[in-house]
Amino acid sequence: MNIQVKTQDSASRPLVGKVSLVTGSTSGIGLGIARALAEAGSDVVLNGLGVAAEIGKAREKLAAEFNVRVGYSPADMTSAGSIAEMVAATLAELGRLDVLVNNAGIQHVAPLEQFPVEKWDAILAVNLSSAFHATRAALPSMRQNRFGRVINIASAHGLVASPFKAAYVAAKHGIVGLTKVTALETAEEAITCNAICPGYVYTPLVEAQIDGQAKAHGISRDQVIRDVLLAQQPNKRFATVEELGALTVFLASDAASSITGIALPVDGGWTAH
Repeated sequence: MNIQVKTQDSASRPLVGKVSLVTGSTSGIGLGIARALAEAGSDVVLNGLGVAAEIGKAREKLAAEFNVRVGYSPADMTSAGSIAEMVAATLAELGRLDVLVNNAGIQHVAPLEQFPVEKWDAILAVNLSSAFHATRAALPSMRQNRFGRVINIASAHGLVASPFKAAYVAAKHGIVGLTKVTALETAEEAITCNAICPGYVYTPLVEAQIDGQAKAHGISRDQVIRDVLLAQQPNKRFATVEELGALTVFLASDAASSITGIALPVDGGWTAH
């Protein structure tokens, strides 16, 4: 893992001096969360897939814009050993790990009896088991420092179900359960663990879905957004990565010291039904 070093400034950002690791953070929600943490003053370690040159540009941009150290780990989220090595490298090169954001995730949609076994195994490994492995590896250092924030990016599907998403729904429900157990086991050690449960979030991948659905069904973009993608969200608008980033920063801050073990919907009212 390579680290680009920038001198910390002394501005009163809430996470100055902290180190954050965000899995699945080379694009989309994860990158947005990493950006928010960097803006709040935290050094950041990115993780995920992508073109090396583009990942390098993202690191350079974060480091230059927010004057923080930015690392990168290509750790395989299906491998317990690779995840442990990522956490160990973070501790060795940055000296501590204060905020762990378990964001990595994949998806596959199919009827239960037609759901490919290999897809089930992969989704459970990336969406659930990786959070267990990363948390397990990070907790000893957090306990030693008597400070830690574990923030799991779950989903509205960690609270409710939809058809054809057996593995994803099972994994996200599991993340909510893991969040509660972690919170209970660390409650006396100034460590908190919470889950953020977004509904639909606007990302480039969602933008591609909008165009694809519009062409497939012969309907307008607005109809796709309102009647297909956001059919379950009463506010009829996407959440933004900036909103999720701001919430993550809050949960990582001292202001959220007494908030632990919760699964917080960010779903425009979806789970209020």
